[in-house]
Amino acid sequence: MSNPPIIVSASPHIHSEKSLKKIMYDVVIALVPAFLVSMYVFGINAFVVTAVAVVSCLLFEYLIQKYLLKTNITITDGSALITGILLAFNLPSGLPIWMVVIGSLFAIGVVKMSFGGLGFNIFNPALAGRVFLLISFPVQMTMWPTAVENNATMIDAVSGATPLGIIKEGVMYGDTITSLSSKIPSTMDMLLGITGGSLGEMSALALLIGGAYLLYRRVISWHIPITMLVTIGIMTSIFWLINPEHYANPLIHLLSGGAILGAFFMATDLVTSPMTKKGMFVFAIGIGVITVVIRLFGAYPEGVSFAILIMNAFVPLINSYFKPRRFGAAIKSKIM
Repeated sequence: MSNPPIIVSASPHIHSEKSLKKIMYDVVIALVPAFLVSMYVFGINAFVVTAVAVVSCLLFEYLIQKYLLKTNITITDGSALITGILLAFNLPSGLPIWMVVIGSLFAIGVVKMSFGGLGFNIFNPALAGRVFLLISFPVQMTMWPTAVENNATMIDAVSGATPLGIIKEGVMYGDTITSLSSKIPSTMDMLLGITGGSLGEMSALALLIGGAYLLYRRVISWHIPITMLVTIGIMTSIFWLINPEHYANPLIHLLSGGAILGAFFMATDLVTSPMTKKGMFVFAIGIGVITVVIRLFGAYPEGVSFAILIMNAFVPLINSYFKPRRFGAAIKSKIM
């Protein structure tokens, strides 16, 4: 009698009592504090952008699975829901609805389903959707409504730059960090979320609360987020100490932009991140280095999305290099 074939499902492979659905909905819970802050700051626009992204991601995954791939429908596993929320968190609150839908189609249809669905995708779908929109519609993707305190709606009608954008543009035209200090939000404002930016970049505190929840629930480990943030902090500290009038201090780099959002919620994606701890360290250091290089010397003021996607491409190599030793391999080599 022939033995039945052993079928190994797609990643993520986790030895845990938790199911994939439980893990995904833990991530949803962790994103709630940041979503509430974005609702407080941007009002109904934050809800509309998030709702459209989520519904369109779920719809596109359902239609592709049912009518193109003709496979089992998996929209209830939470992965498409997470993609929609994270895509919305990387978008301005004033982005036209049809652009949100296009970003969702690219994230689900091109980046996720064309590779075979969850577990087979090489790149983070939400980040790839964000970068696709940034390249396709750079003007609309860089129009950030400015949060203003003591405003009934918390939104200034005039679009403004993010803290990193203010620094990038100012330094380019010869301004110093001191002269730009009045335009840069305070550390407390960046911590609480009273700044300009995308939906998920508002409150560093809310994102840290969500990240702490994921660590507590053991959905993620500390290796990637902490290593990535420490790398960004060390590199920006070096440049700041060399020339504090040309380079912003590390707190600005850590609390503004997508550093914390990317570190806890996107770089830690179970499918597109390394499996071993050593691999996670290399992966996270690479993200941190690329992020700082793009922020300080690249054309864009923000580099987290590009950095994560670039390192996503190296994950197969990292996994291959740092793969664990086969059970019994050491004993066999000694005997021989």
